[in-house]
Amino acid sequence: MKKFMPLILLIILIIFPLVYQNAYYQHLMILVFIWVAIGSGWNVIAGFTGQVSFGDAAFFGTGAYTAGLLAHHFGISAWWGMAFGGIMAMAVAFPFGWICFRLRGAYFALASLALNEVCRHIATIAEPLTQGMVGILIMPTFVSKIPYYYIALVLAVVSVICVQFVMKSKWGYYFLSIREDQDAAESLGIDTHRYKMVSLNIAAFLTGMAGALFMNYMGFIDPEVVFSLHDISIMAILVGIVGGVGTIYGPAVGAFVMVGVHEFFRTGFFGFFKGMAALTGSDFLNIAAKYISHAHVLGFGILVVLVILYLPNGIVGDWNKLVGRFFPFKKKEAAT
Repeated sequence: MKKFMPLILLIILIIFPLVYQNAYYQHLMILVFIWVAIGSGWNVIAGFTGQVSFGDAAFFGTGAYTAGLLAHHFGISAWWGMAFGGIMAMAVAFPFGWICFRLRGAYFALASLALNEVCRHIATIAEPLTQGMVGILIMPTFVSKIPYYYIALVLAVVSVICVQFVMKSKWGYYFLSIREDQDAAESLGIDTHRYKMVSLNIAAFLTGMAGALFMNYMGFIDPEVVFSLHDISIMAILVGIVGGVGTIYGPAVGAFVMVGVHEFFRTGFFGFFKGMAALTGSDFLNIAAKYISHAHVLGFGILVVLVILYLPNGIVGDWNKLVGRFFPFKKKEAAT
């Protein structure tokens, strides 16, 4: 049954917008799919190769701006950014990795953090090209969310399949050997610098494509949105940690959880506080609803602390432990 679970889930996701035609939930699912692609990319470089990166916003923003600039300056459909966005993200990743992969551990993480800020400042300052803080606005291609839903679903599925294919190849074994012991890998003749570059470029390509799709879907970007450290880079890390670092399906699970938690706080516990405030006329509940709607970062922090304490390998990595904790009888059946 476990073997067919991904296929069953895919079928459910395919028929979901046809059965449940609610634009709000379709919007949430589109965001989930975008985060599956971003999380899968981060998982390649950090989870499987062991190079913790804060640079996802740089690749995401590059992909988004590639799509936006094609439409704004050249009159070319922003959908071409789905291909060129990934390539341009790789063009940013290549020189960065070539220079900075001589650093290890926290030094590489700090270098990737600096890359975000460099890209954000360039997008802010280069006003003739990027429109600066004014941002770029394009007209949406579709009125309905359903086409965006299926395009995002294809991107998410392709991202997961791509990562699975890579990790079953020789590259995947090289990535894992670098993660476990880089010096030992080098002693075996593995060109660690080269394969870290390969890993980073795969991550950049997937993240750049997600950025291009975001531009097409949302229709507006500015440097603070697409080069945001906390909304993109940190969120990508949290998606990986919560779902399961170094697992194929971890980013998919993490994306569902993190988007759900974000929306839970943004809507004030799905409108509970606003509804109670309207019902009771309480000023305190009105104020509480206002503050809770901006407390998603606090929710993320609490969730990550709980995951680290009780599920250090993430939901997917510690799935058997999670099932055994909530369904102890199944654990006993497996033992017998």
